[in-house]
Amino acid sequence: MSDTTTDPYLWLEDVTGEKQLDWVRAHNDRTVDAYTRSTGFGTLESRIREVLDTDARIPYARRRGEYLYNYWRDATHVRGLWRRTTMDQYVRDNPEWDVLVDLDAVAEEEGENWVWSGAQVLRPDQTRALISLSRGGADATVVREFDLVTRQFVSGPDSFEVPEAKTDIGWIDADTVYVGTDFGEGSLTDSGYPRIAARWRRGTPLADVDTVFEGEAGDVAVSAWYDDTPGYERSFVDRALDFYRTRRFELTATGELVELEVPHDARVSVYRDHLLIRTRSEWLGHPAGALLAADYPSFLSGSRDLTVLFTPDEHTSLEQYAWTQNHLLVVTLRDVQTQMRVLTPGADGWSDEELPGVPDATSTSIIDVDPLTGDDFFLNSSGFTIPATLLSGTVGGGIEPIKSAPSFFDATGISVVQHFATSDDGTQIPYFVVGRNTASPSPTLLYGYGGFENSMVPAYSGGIGRAWLEKGYTYVIANIRGGGEYGPGWHTQALKENRHKVFEDFAAVAKDLVARGITTAEQLGAQGGSNGGLLMGVMLTRYPQLLGAIVCQVPLLDMKRYHLLLAGASWMAEYGDPDKPEEWEFLSGYSPYQNTDPDATYPPILVTTSTRDDRVHPGHARKMVARLEEEGHEVWYYENIEGGHGGAADNAQAAFKSALTFTFLADKLT
Repeated sequence: MSDTTTDPYLWLEDVTGEKQLDWVRAHNDRTVDAYTRSTGFGTLESRIREVLDTDARIPYARRRGEYLYNYWRDATHVRGLWRRTTMDQYVRDNPEWDVLVDLDAVAEEEGENWVWSGAQVLRPDQTRALISLSRGGADATVVREFDLVTRQFVSGPDSFEVPEAKTDIGWIDADTVYVGTDFGEGSLTDSGYPRIAARWRRGTPLADVDTVFEGEAGDVAVSAWYDDTPGYERSFVDRALDFYRTRRFELTATGELVELEVPHDARVSVYRDHLLIRTRSEWLGHPAGALLAADYPSFLSGSRDLTVLFTPDEHTSLEQYAWTQNHLLVVTLRDVQTQMRVLTPGADGWSDEELPGVPDATSTSIIDVDPLTGDDFFLNSSGFTIPATLLSGTVGGGIEPIKSAPSFFDATGISVVQHFATSDDGTQIPYFVVGRNTASPSPTLLYGYGGFENSMVPAYSGGIGRAWLEKGYTYVIANIRGGGEYGPGWHTQALKENRHKVFEDFAAVAKDLVARGITTAEQLGAQGGSNGGLLMGVMLTRYPQLLGAIVCQVPLLDMKRYHLLLAGASWMAEYGDPDKPEEWEFLSGYSPYQNTDPDATYPPILVTTSTRDDRVHPGHARKMVARLEEEGHEVWYYENIEGGHGGAADNAQAAFKSALTFTFLADKLT
C-alpha cells in the first residue's frame, strides 16, 4: 500500500502551472503517438464525428408558449446555434429556425472560447433571456442578458451581467431576478457554490443586491427561485445542507420564511395547490421511494392528509414525473425497463391510468412539458439497437412520432438480453448484454457508474455502435447499487461505509460475464467516468485479475483530499469525510491513490481528464498516473485542455476522445 502521510505528486494539483502543463503535454504526446496515427483511427474518428454532427439528429426542443427553443451544434456550427421555431414548423421534416445566437460568431468576435451553458427566457413576453456561457466548458459561467427582439447582448449598468462564477440566477419579472454568485469573501460555500440568495433589481449594482437568505459555509448551496404559475405566483428558497438533504422555504411577500416541514432528504415540489413529496427514507409510515401528494395550503396549516400516488416494490421504482397543466406524467422502472402512467387530481381524488401509445421494448423519458400552456408533452424513446424517436402527445389525445433519429450502425443479429449476477451479499444485480456474438467469448466492454442515485437505462448510441458493436464485440451496462434503478434504497445501501457494495456488484457482473461464456477476463474491458472513474480506480487496485483493460475518465481517485478540491466537499454525504478518523478508516480501504501496489499485476489503463474540469479536479487523474508510472505499471494518459467535466468542448473533441478510447480498448482486448 502507498504511503498516506506524504504526497510527492501534490504539485500536479496546480491546474495551469507551466511545469504541470508540460507534464500533461508530454503524456498527451505519448498517447497520441501510440493510438491516433493509424488510418484506422482517422476513419473511426470521422465516423463518430459524423454521428455527432449529422443534420439528421433530432433537434430536441423546450416548448415555452408559442415557441420551441433548441441549441444545435454541427460541423458548420462547432460552438452552436441557439434558435427557436413554432410547433407548426417543428413537426415538419425541415423546419424554419429563427437563429437567436450564433455562438461561433460571438466567440470569434470576442476572442473567447465560449461554450454554451444554457438560457432562461423571460415569460410570458419572451423578449429577454439570461444566457450562461462557459470558458472551455467549465461549470463556472459568465451570465449575460440578451434582447430577443434586437438579437443583441445587453450591456451597461442597467443590464443583468454576472462575472465568471458558479452562479444561480432566474427571472422574477422583467426588472428583477434572484441571484446567487460570488459576491466576494465569504459568499461561497466550502463546495464553491453560492451561500447567499439575493433579489437583484435592474439598475442596481451587483454589489448592492438585497439578501433574502444566507446559509452557512458548510452547506452545499443556497438558491432562491420564483414560481410564475398564473394565480399561484410565489417565491421559494432552498438551503442544500448536503448533496441529499435540503430545507425548503416559501418566501412570502413580507419577507417571512415559511419552512415546508418535510424530511430534509425528500424531493419536494409545489404546483398550484399540489404538494408532491418523493421520500428517500421512511416517513409517517410510508416507505422510501414513495410519491405522496397533499393540498399545499392545508399542509402549511398543519394537515398531514397525504395521498399515496406511488409505492415501490422490490422490482419497481419511481424514475421521473412531470406536470402538464392538469395531469401528472409518471415514469417507473420495473427491473430497469420503463412504464408510463397518467395521474390526474380531481374532486373525488386522484385517478391513475396507463399512458397509451408508448412504444414497447424501449426506454422512454419525459423530454419536455409546459404546464403554463396545456397538457402537451414530448417523450423520447430508444433502446440499445433502436434509434431515438421523439413522440408528441396530449393527455387524452394520443401520441404520435414526429421525429426519428437515423440508424448509425447495422443492428442485424444484435441481441439485447438482461441477466442478473449475484453480489457478495447475495443481492441480485441486473445487467444488459448487447452484442451479436454473445454465445462464445468475444471482446466485451463493461460500463458502470454506481452513485448519486443515477439510473443507467437502455439507450441508443451511434458512436458505440460504430466503434464497438459493428465489429462483433459486446457491450454491457451494469445496474449496480449506488444508482437509482430500484429507488433510493438501491442508492443508500452503498453510501459511505457501505461503498464496497458498489465495487463488489461490478466485480460480480464481471465474473458472471466470464462464467456465462460471454467473454474472458483477458477480453473484458471496463469503462467509467467521474464517480464511475472512482469505480475504475478500485477495479484496477482491488480486482485487477478480472479485467484485460480499463478506461478511467474524469475520475475521483484521491479520496484523502477529494473534499478539498473544487466541488468535492459537496459529495461528503455520498462518500464520507476523510478528516474524520472513523470515516477515513473505510475510505482509506479503497481509495485508489492510496492503494496502488508496485508488486501487483494491473491491466493496462487509459486515464483521461480535462484541464477545464472545475467539478472533479484533474489532479486526481494526474497524480494517479504519476504514481502508477513510478511503480512500473502500464498507464496511458490524455488530458483535454478544454472540455469541462464532460471532457469535450465541441463535437470534434468528443469524437477524438471517443475514438481514442475505443482504439485503446480494441488494441488491448483483441
